[in-house]
Amino acid sequence: FGGQGVLVAGLIIANAAMEQGKHVTWYPSYGSEMRGGTANCNIKISDREIASPYAKKPDILFAMNEASVDKFEPTVRPGGVMLVNSSLTPAGRQYRQDIRVVLVPATELAVRLHNERGANIVMLGALAQATGLFEPEYLCRAMEAYFARKGKTFPLNAQCYALGVEAAGGREG
Repeated sequence: FGGQGVLVAGLIIANAAMEQGKHVTWYPSYGSEMRGGTANCNIKISDREIASPYAKKPDILFAMNEASVDKFEPTVRPGGVMLVNSSLTPAGRQYRQDIRVVLVPATELAVRLHNERGANIVMLGALAQATGLFEPEYLCRAMEAYFARKGKTFPLNAQCYALGVEAAGGREG
């Protein structure tokens, strides 16, 4: 949903990959409303030049809510990883058996830190830990640098990020 920060999370991932010298595309899609409408983005990261910006069968899906799982789970390639904000999906939900699903109570963890808008940052930590796309420490620094370039500092973001790493099975400190 718009306002959950999925586009910002996508930009952070894209910037982190570019800083590592990768070829990157970031393809956003906005709903007709600002907050509460739909929002998603598609990111490609490669060592080689990228011919098409859109990934029809992503390796990794980062789903912030049940509607996103419903819409995008079928697109994940077999053997891929789907990270799900389990705070906004029903307990006991069945997922595809041919992908790895990582349930992260991102909204709940962000609220616990009094950073309600930090669920996307919790998910970034979980993504780094669960996928190996980035070293968790590197992506945390890249996230902080992204916000610093915008003149924004959110001290709770590092804590949200660390909770995401922990929720996905690791420790970030």
